[in-house]
Amino acid sequence: MSFQQGLSGLNATSKNLEVIGNNVANANTFGFKAARAEFADMYATSMNGSGTSNIGIGVNLSAVSQQFTQGNIVTTENPMDLSLNGAGFFQVTDGRSPVTYTRNGQFKVDRDGYVVNNSGGQLMGYPADGTGTIQPGNASALRMPTAGINPAATSTITMEMNLDSRAATTVPAAGPQIILTDPTTYNNATSVTVYDDKGQDVALTYYFQKAATDTWNVYVTANGTPISTTGAGVPAPSTTINFPANGGTPTAPVGTVTLNIPASTNANGAQTLAISGVQLDLSGATQYGSNFAVTDLSQNGYAPGQLVGIQFEGNGIITARYSNGQSKPAGQVEIATFRNPQGLQPLGSNAWSRSFASGDPVLGVPGDGNLGTIQSGSLEESNTDLTGELVNMITAQRVYQANAQTIKTQDQVLQTLVNLR
Repeated sequence: MSFQQGLSGLNATSKNLEVIGNNVANANTFGFKAARAEFADMYATSMNGSGTSNIGIGVNLSAVSQQFTQGNIVTTENPMDLSLNGAGFFQVTDGRSPVTYTRNGQFKVDRDGYVVNNSGGQLMGYPADGTGTIQPGNASALRMPTAGINPAATSTITMEMNLDSRAATTVPAAGPQIILTDPTTYNNATSVTVYDDKGQDVALTYYFQKAATDTWNVYVTANGTPISTTGAGVPAPSTTINFPANGGTPTAPVGTVTLNIPASTNANGAQTLAISGVQLDLSGATQYGSNFAVTDLSQNGYAPGQLVGIQFEGNGIITARYSNGQSKPAGQVEIATFRNPQGLQPLGSNAWSRSFASGDPVLGVPGDGNLGTIQSGSLEESNTDLTGELVNMITAQRVYQANAQTIKTQDQVLQTLVNLR
């Protein structure tokens, strides 16, 4: 008589219950991957043994395999929470031990500006240079910028508008060609704010004066001071727009107009710097029989700004946002995938390490190839199926009872044999 089968069954079922219990315990653990106990039967055979009458001697635990299926993604109010929708793992490092891999995207920014998880591991990716250009190569710990963004002087201005072809000419018959304080000497006006090298704002105002059919003079002032004048200090046109008979794209000026904006005093009484060589693009102007309207007026300068927040894009790029409305990349997350993720070695704290069985990591950025994409402000829930685990628990309990019953039966048979006379 052998108690081996029943004993192995009890041990195996006990291990199965441990696996099920661990899955249930981590039902609320973000990034957790449920495991499955896998069993194999056992046979005892002698050397050169053969035949079909071998009886198994029980069962053993062959493997505990984690199931890397996608967990549900839930939204949060924290932009530093990240989830991976699809294949891949975040890479984290402590700067000393080998890189570890995780699906838990609960990240924070530590006192030194590094993006870290609850275990102190630093998220890895590619840094960006001062201009916001991503520097691909060997991934390193991502560090968020703390400094503000420097100002940029305006160098280009683009204007898209329609000048009313039905308007009357407004050039005075005598005296100065235009009187800026007299609206009867021009037809329309519009303004844009530009910036000098210090990031100081300069109010640039355009005055449009119809000089003749299909001909318009453009006067420009900076903080109320004309940027072009005659010898007597009288405002002079900065450029003249000539339209074809159909009112379409101007025939003049050809190309951009160069504006040299002099130093001036702004509304707060501060002295602004001169801005030289600003290129004004009027190629989008038209002259049709409809009211004056500016549909686009843009310039490329901006004031200095301070960092107000960061945002993770779907492709892993981290965008830094500044108080002046500007934004630029601050880095890009690199993720890894494996040919055999079930070969990864679990380390606890929602982390795995590579092993010989898992193979080498395949590295890339989110969205490339078969790699998943990042969703900011969300987390991946545990993929534990509570309903299924509870049913498995009931089944395992019954199997445990059945194996205990085989031991009891073996004991009764052995007792009968001992009592023979």
